[in-house]
Amino acid sequence: MNLYPPRTWWRSHVSLRTLYLLLLGQLVSFVLALMSFTSSLIANLGVDAPVTQTMFTYLFLGLVYGGILLHRREKLRVSWYWYLLLGFIDVQGNYLVNKAYQFSSITSVTLLDCWTIAWVLILTWIFLGTRYSLWQLFGAAICVVGLGIVLLSDAGVGGGGGSQPLLGDVLVITGTIFFALSNVGEEFCVKKKDRNEVICMIGVYGFLVSVCQVSILELKSLESVEWSTDIILAFVGYGLAGFMFYTIAPFVLKMSGATLFNLSILTSDMWAVVVRIFFYHQEVDWLYYLAFVLVVIGLIIYSVMEKDPAPVTSLEDGNPSYQILEDETMTSRNESLVS
Repeated sequence: MNLYPPRTWWRSHVSLRTLYLLLLGQLVSFVLALMSFTSSLIANLGVDAPVTQTMFTYLFLGLVYGGILLHRREKLRVSWYWYLLLGFIDVQGNYLVNKAYQFSSITSVTLLDCWTIAWVLILTWIFLGTRYSLWQLFGAAICVVGLGIVLLSDAGVGGGGGSQPLLGDVLVITGTIFFALSNVGEEFCVKKKDRNEVICMIGVYGFLVSVCQVSILELKSLESVEWSTDIILAFVGYGLAGFMFYTIAPFVLKMSGATLFNLSILTSDMWAVVVRIFFYHQEVDWLYYLAFVLVVIGLIIYSVMEKDPAPVTSLEDGNPSYQILEDETMTSRNESLVS
């Protein structure tokens, strides 16, 4: 008799926590859709500057979270060159996906962005030693089929939209490879290191890489832009949305793991379809709905069958390529003592 009240309270506590995480996940999903919308809007306004628009996001991250780290006066827990590599990879992913809006529709870009899941499966299998069940691989295969339908539609069967939809699709898929690399590295750092440090360093080195890349690729494009209030507001909107995404996404990922996070961001594709219908007044081909249903089914199967995240624990004990991140300072001290 005495066991029922605590059990009831525990179930209520778990339900409230789950609801809280779902709400946070939907906030991430909405912000992701907002980033897609503003990026598409910038492209429709005739501005071809994908690196410049993400540069403001990195600047906001570096200023805000850099201030936090300076206030703490703590040394970096991970060497700077790892963060430089992570920042470079993240910039390239954003560049390729944002560039795709010049050639393809917002619906295609957001749906094809789900390729990140497939690449994460492969990368974690190879580098982190994660093993997936057949059900998870089956879910990933369904996602690939759904995304293949998007390619079929953009090839002309369904009229995907955009000036060069196939080129846009290739850019997105290539960009998702960089996103997957960035996500795997960021997930490891966030779960094993300080979250504020990771976000700050991505902002700092992402901004530095963006400045170098803008000076090489986008100076002529920026000089030809006829700046207006709409363009400036679109850039600011993307920067703020990106800042919110980079702030909330690691927090949700650390609290809930990949399952709730992946389930939550699925609705960003739904928001993209809503934007295309109501803002751009475009018709969405039926192949997109079929593709979206398949992607949702595949990702749900993958997420539901996902096991507890064991790879991060195994990294501490068995993977020397990541062990060096944690023992780098201790190793250098030991070498100095021996000498």
